[in-house]
Amino acid sequence: MCPLDRIGQNMQEELRQLERRAKEELRAVKDLAALEQFRIKYLGKKGLLTSFMKRLGSLSPEERPQVGKLANSVKQGLTSLFSETKKKLQEEEESARRSLVDITLPGRRPLRGHLHPITLIATRVCEIFKNMGFRIAKGPDVELDYYNFEALNIPKDHPARDMQDTFYISERVVLRTHTSPIQIRVMESQRPPVAIIAPGKVYRRDSDVSHTPMFHQVEGLLVDRGVSFSDLKGTLISFVHQMFGPETGVRFRPSFFPFTEPSAEVDIRCVICEGKGCRTCSETGWLEILGAGMVDPAVFGFVDYDPEQYSGFAFGMGIERIAMLKYGIDDIQLFYRNDMRFLRQFE
Repeated sequence: MCPLDRIGQNMQEELRQLERRAKEELRAVKDLAALEQFRIKYLGKKGLLTSFMKRLGSLSPEERPQVGKLANSVKQGLTSLFSETKKKLQEEEESARRSLVDITLPGRRPLRGHLHPITLIATRVCEIFKNMGFRIAKGPDVELDYYNFEALNIPKDHPARDMQDTFYISERVVLRTHTSPIQIRVMESQRPPVAIIAPGKVYRRDSDVSHTPMFHQVEGLLVDRGVSFSDLKGTLISFVHQMFGPETGVRFRPSFFPFTEPSAEVDIRCVICEGKGCRTCSETGWLEILGAGMVDPAVFGFVDYDPEQYSGFAFGMGIERIAMLKYGIDDIQLFYRNDMRFLRQFE
């Protein structure tokens, strides 16, 4: 027998020994992690069986088919045993998991999302005014100085600009400090009658327990023939009673805004102490909720409305302010901290 014959016989014997060892190890496997190690050792790309088959090239052309046939048979057999063992171990693990679960226990209710309190109040405010005949109007957050100030009767040297604490992007472009610019844009695009509310984000350089650099406002505008201050009072009193309850007291105090004349601030009887006087209302029994007034005729000049024919009123309120009073919240920062303990109260 030539040396190559002995090499072929030796390789066949080596292959059978490898098969016996693999079967013994496979019988000893008790979990899927150990089974994966077995696969890597014997059937993986760098496994013992793969390495053995790479050596078939050293055999003579006569012996190579015989040894190769045996090698393929061993590989198929081990692969089949591996699959059977894997299926068995998977079934055992699944059975073990089921045995640890009491299927009679009630299921866990999945968490459901809900609206943020700011969104809840903004939606309610808009709903109230829509039912009165107002429509929603929107405008850009980044606004021209002209619409944010000048067309609202606030020229460049007007002291009211200092009250706004404005974020300037450039000399002529700002982050809007109120949603009143939307009123100018709407009046430019249509003739009276006009009845709109303008909800949206506004921006001012201010931050403490009652102010944030970004907050939400809803402003309203009604322009038509014969609109009076009585119409303004009736509209806002109806709003207050729908938002806070029909028993809520309302009062109007003289005030000043560059774009309305006469102007007023609107207070409600304190919802915390019911008018008796407390820390929230500074012992006065009243809480300010919004500003309002009759549209200044100078504003009509910017939109080509004839103040001899038309009159109107405007109002504006902070949504956070309304939400704080509605829900009894004493720190505006809570709305923006994303504390789930706070937010879950509004589900």
